[in-house]
Amino acid sequence: MARLANLETEYPVLDSTVRNFCASHGIFSVEDFLIHDLYMLAAFAEQNNSSERLKEGIAQVLSIIDDMHQPWLNGMELLEDAKRNKHVFPTGIQGIDLLLGGGIRVGQLTELVGPSSSGKTQVCLRTASNVARNHMVLYLDTGNSFSPQRIAYFLGKTINPSSAQAKNQFLQKVMSNISCHSVFDIFAMFDVLHQLESYLRCQDGRGGCQMRLLIVDSISSLISPLLGSSSTQGRALMTSTGYLLKKLAHQHNLAVLIINHTVGGEGGYSKPALGDSWKCIPHSRLFLSCDRGSNNYNVSILRHPSMASGKAARPSCRGDTVSSSHGPYQPSG
Repeated sequence: MARLANLETEYPVLDSTVRNFCASHGIFSVEDFLIHDLYMLAAFAEQNNSSERLKEGIAQVLSIIDDMHQPWLNGMELLEDAKRNKHVFPTGIQGIDLLLGGGIRVGQLTELVGPSSSGKTQVCLRTASNVARNHMVLYLDTGNSFSPQRIAYFLGKTINPSSAQAKNQFLQKVMSNISCHSVFDIFAMFDVLHQLESYLRCQDGRGGCQMRLLIVDSISSLISPLLGSSSTQGRALMTSTGYLLKKLAHQHNLAVLIINHTVGGEGGYSKPALGDSWKCIPHSRLFLSCDRGSNNYNVSILRHPSMASGKAARPSCRGDTVSSSHGPYQPSG
């Protein structure tokens, strides 16, 4: 969702009069409308000399929000949509790809949950290096965890070019297909996502190398600080974030991979951060954990639109295997 200042060209009613009024009430973007008391805003507009103009502007923003809602689809339309978006991108990690039926799904939001040092960022870097062979990747780094050296290492393990020059050319090609942006608050991420949305609109229908993967490492680092008070603003921003990510995935055939941390739950078990309001947003949720003192890790399905929860894989440095047993994650509550 865009800032109001960027909408005047398309919607002339959102002129400086409307924007200045909104700014005086802390409203600078469409997201701000979602967390504001609109009845109170309308009451303030009534008291203004330009009340009619302001009410037109408010009505226009509400219309923009309504247009962003996806229309109802019947069963056949949903089936056709599933066929169009059945493509997957392999992560390059055999166990995970076998577990997911090929990899992460295009057009959907996949969440990777796990405690600290469980290998979440390594999965993201490995996936980025694999997808960037043929497509462009946008990597949003919220904690200085992006490592081009690790990506180069992963690529070096999987290619065997005929010469050092060929290897270097291949590395340059893949690395140039990965764009990394450091974002340290939710509003900076919104700005990048709005830029991405504009870019994706322009690239649709064009040939050549296209953006096909968005990684956010990690989403919980940006949202968790907003949820510490009784204010509803944090939850509203969290919902807007999820909606925008899913919209980008669905409308532009983008695979979205995000990281979420864990927090303590009932019975001493870990559970995904961000709470119940967030858990219904990702299409797929995977839980990742690492065995202490080894390079072995476990990944299990918490949620998937076409696979049973609890199915697990155990990729390791000695080779990848997949089992149908339950992983180490135990839901609390």
